[in-house]
Amino acid sequence: MSGTDQDFSAFVAARATSLLRVAYLACGDQAEAEDLLQTALERTYRNWHRVRHDSPEPYVRRVIVNAAISRARRRAILRIVPTRTLPEAPARSADADLRNVLMDALRGLPPRQRAVVVLRYWEDLSEAQTAEVLGCTVGTVKSQASKALGKLRTALGETSVEGVIGNARA
Repeated sequence: MSGTDQDFSAFVAARATSLLRVAYLACGDQAEAEDLLQTALERTYRNWHRVRHDSPEPYVRRVIVNAAISRARRRAILRIVPTRTLPEAPARSADADLRNVLMDALRGLPPRQRAVVVLRYWEDLSEAQTAEVLGCTVGTVKSQASKALGKLRTALGETSVEGVIGNARA
């Protein structure tokens, strides 16, 4: 195994779990998240000679998010996405139920807004880091986060969205 292969293998071993979490949160489906991660790692490996000297993790995150957005757009074109009904009862205090309610609310967001929420609040990236991963301006990150949080507040009722996100991540 060459040094390049060893470097890439070490990176994957160290960061795969975190990157899989980003992929899952970006798409909301475990099998699709695994496919997204596999696609992102394959693209990263092809560009490893260029990426490894910079910071490879933001590059992989960006590939994951862009792939998730592209897949969501393709699906939206191919079929009409039914409107989800809001839960009738508030979320119970159990973490599993809270995560399910939050994941349903996240799935209701447009892909770009979902990506901003995942990167800002789950991955704890700054606005500038999120903008870099998404390839947009900080202002776009701020406006997308504001719109997304507004939609989440509507979907989740009067519950504090930031509190729900923090509890679900813990």
